[in-house]
Amino acid sequence: MRRRHLFTLAAAGAVSAGCGSDDAPPKAQASPSEARTPPANPPARAFPKGFGWGAATSAYQIEGAVKEDGRGPSVWDVFSHQKGRTKGGDTGDVAADHYHRFYEDLDIMKDLGLKTYRFSISWSRVLPTGRGTVNAKGLDFYHKLVDGLLARGIAPVATLFHWDTPQALQEQGGWENRDCAKWFAEYASTVFYSFGDKVPTWLTLNEPKTVVDAGYTSGIHAPGKRDRRIGNVAGHHLLLGHGLAVQAYRATGAKGRIGPALNLSPAYPADDSAAARKHATALDAEENRRWLDPVLKGSYPQDWLATQAADAPVRGAIQDGDLAVIGSRSDVLAVQYYNPAYVTAKGARVKKHKTSQASWQEIYPEGLYDLLTRIKRDYGDIPLTITENGMPTTNALQDQDRITFLRDHLTAAHRAIQEGVKLESYHVWSLLDNFEWAEGFSQRWGIVHVDYETQTRSRKASYGWYKSVITNNGL
Repeated sequence: MRRRHLFTLAAAGAVSAGCGSDDAPPKAQASPSEARTPPANPPARAFPKGFGWGAATSAYQIEGAVKEDGRGPSVWDVFSHQKGRTKGGDTGDVAADHYHRFYEDLDIMKDLGLKTYRFSISWSRVLPTGRGTVNAKGLDFYHKLVDGLLARGIAPVATLFHWDTPQALQEQGGWENRDCAKWFAEYASTVFYSFGDKVPTWLTLNEPKTVVDAGYTSGIHAPGKRDRRIGNVAGHHLLLGHGLAVQAYRATGAKGRIGPALNLSPAYPADDSAAARKHATALDAEENRRWLDPVLKGSYPQDWLATQAADAPVRGAIQDGDLAVIGSRSDVLAVQYYNPAYVTAKGARVKKHKTSQASWQEIYPEGLYDLLTRIKRDYGDIPLTITENGMPTTNALQDQDRITFLRDHLTAAHRAIQEGVKLESYHVWSLLDNFEWAEGFSQRWGIVHVDYETQTRSRKASYGWYKSVITNNGL
């Protein structure tokens, strides 16, 4: 019998399934020990017909070509080149060289059988200074990528902002500046009108919580600041930018869907004490409701607001009408799940399960079930997509630990679907090994191995396993 948790995600619900080159690079090499795809058999846990099996990446982590074809610098170009910011001094200058090898990567996606692919657009590749004249070559790259996906029957899921604020805008205050929300919406509108109905699903922001926590509180991510009070202001402006982008999308009359991508961590008391439960409720407000409520209810949680001092800058940042904008109707909620959050009676964060190579990642598949069912219970039947879920491992090609991780989390997702959760798709993080932010190239999250010296792609055992899951539409 499943251990009963006092799950306090406070009384808090997908992506529809999208050109090749005459001189495209050769296909990725398969490992001699690659797991073979078994014949299709009726799976023990069948997913709904048409379920969107996908994979995810982000621009700065894989594209490289940071100074080519008119691209302007982002905060990560500047941050990663500052001494001591990333492990080994690694940068995304070349990364997985996807900018030059995207036809090869598209063929890998087709071979894998992907139904949907989530990627991000580099704001400064489209608008080198964040505003003004469009860089036609940069925009054309994404058109070629989208056309290549559609030609292969893979649905594009495009994220507008995955942490790479144009450096020119950062020099004007970045997300601390309220105008950044407006600049973001202008950029979004430019992209929406360019793509029209070619992209069925748009995601506005990737993990605004991480921007606040890592970029403005601990300083381990760009822009490298350590001021939580200002970080909360940036967080509000990020949400405002989301709402304005949703409104901009509606103005185009496009037929697709739009929503945010939020990383969420179910909050649990570390013991059965009343004090631990109280702290878990407060932790839930910070980890989850502070982001879910404004987007899906048009309001900040009162218990979260109560934690902000009377002179907290975020109080002044929240202006009349902001929450109505932030709460503009989202068509889809993208959920990113990596770990739960446990808190003791004294308010200390603790771990109760094993971790992956990433020491912050506590592995608890049941938390995904709790999270998905909680969203349905507290926020209704909004269509859901999982846009990131995965783990790094030091096992190169025979990554059986990743297979176990994915199998257990997909089992939890299947349980949630069986209980009525409207989960429409799942995207493994990540398709390719890539630049892992402050960790540089020291962590490999991909189901495809990348040799960073030669840029050779090799399929891992998890690739073969995931291909069989897609083929069988289940586990």
